[in-house]
Amino acid sequence: MAVIVVLAGYLLGSVSFSVLIARWRGGIDIRAHGSGNAGATNTLRVLGLGPAVAVFALDTLKGVIAVLLALRLAPDTPWAHVAAGLAAVAGHNWPVWFRFRGGKGIATTIGIVATLMFFPGLAAGIVGILAIVFTRYVSLGSLLFTGLLPLSALLFKQPAELVWGSLIIAVFAWYRHRNNLVKLIKGEENKLGDRRAKLAAPGGSEARGAGSDSGRASVGTAGAEPAHPPGGPNVADSAAGAEPAGPAQPGKGDNRL
Repeated sequence: MAVIVVLAGYLLGSVSFSVLIARWRGGIDIRAHGSGNAGATNTLRVLGLGPAVAVFALDTLKGVIAVLLALRLAPDTPWAHVAAGLAAVAGHNWPVWFRFRGGKGIATTIGIVATLMFFPGLAAGIVGILAIVFTRYVSLGSLLFTGLLPLSALLFKQPAELVWGSLIIAVFAWYRHRNNLVKLIKGEENKLGDRRAKLAAPGGSEARGAGSDSGRASVGTAGAEPAHPPGGPNVADSAAGAEPAGPAQPGKGDNRL
């Protein structure tokens, strides 16, 4: 039964609601726009607040249902409860239904932690939320939340399976956020509310398009002929192109000696 609940957790986690909602609302693959991540934050940037809230709630619910199912079907196997939750996160990150290209698992992690160890998760979550509020970096809040989970589990004297489970969750989250971590260090990470990535392919195609337009404009400006001064080109050009006048020839009336 433990194997069944773990498999069920993975298959449930593999349902990528951001991909489904983006297809339904915008007819697009969310993974081909914005940051390319199949999660609530990228949905917010690309589709707006309403779809993002729906994605966050449904992704969180995946974690809750996976754990509740394990608690119901394998009540005397604590490690199976944790494993089912971890499987749901793995399914979200690498979904079998969507060619193993998913999100980063934070919302699903919140559902798991809220079900298995509410108060340790709340303590770590407060730190993460404050980081987002003051910096507007969602990735920073996610890294702090998941990074503090093992410590919080220890401080709240949680069972060993929850401590080890929270450590694995942290490894998952930090691995999936490795590019965000590099951007944070370089000061290049996108902030919450920045919608410049809306309907842009990963890698900044909008920026490249803007650059191409400006480049074409500058080429056109550079190749344009300079404007002529007032008075038109005839005066200046004729003066510049006229042959120099030779010495005055004596006229017929000037045959005086």
